[in-house]
Amino acid sequence: MSELVEHVDEHDRVLGIVERDEAVRENWPHRIATTICRDREGRILVLRRAETMSRFPGHYDVMVGGAVDVGESYEEAAVRELTEELGVRVPVRFLFKFLCREGISPIWFGVHEALLSSESLVPDPDEIGWLDWLTLDELRDVIDQWCFVPGGREALRRYLESGSGAGEVAAG
Repeated sequence: MSELVEHVDEHDRVLGIVERDEAVRENWPHRIATTICRDREGRILVLRRAETMSRFPGHYDVMVGGAVDVGESYEEAAVRELTEELGVRVPVRFLFKFLCREGISPIWFGVHEALLSSESLVPDPDEIGWLDWLTLDELRDVIDQWCFVPGGREALRRYLESGSGAGEVAAG
């Protein structure tokens, strides 16, 4: 049995509880909590998904995250996913959410921001094949050249357009 998620509508209202694989297969919207990680110098964490991942193996991303569990908030899921994937427990700041129709199925992304220290990261090798910190200029140079997860590319553009990249977040 795959993980259970909340099937939501075009307005992010819960319609029911389904298996995530079924939501993907039936093209039903569900929720993903993500975090864009910055360091004190303003660089953004970029990762390459592990080659063994079932969705977008080997693709680059600027978001750390995963499915929101049934009854869980976007923020709770974002904190949990940072712990699972990077081995850190830090506060996150909710930025925005959007319905992404690119990729495997329609997904509501709840996008957060967190301030991290590169020394504290312990990436899960089952999830992350590589990671590095890039400046905003470096990231702008590669976003359309490297094979990025579609939702990650869209989230980064929205993040930069909103001016969030210049904001401060609480240190963890």
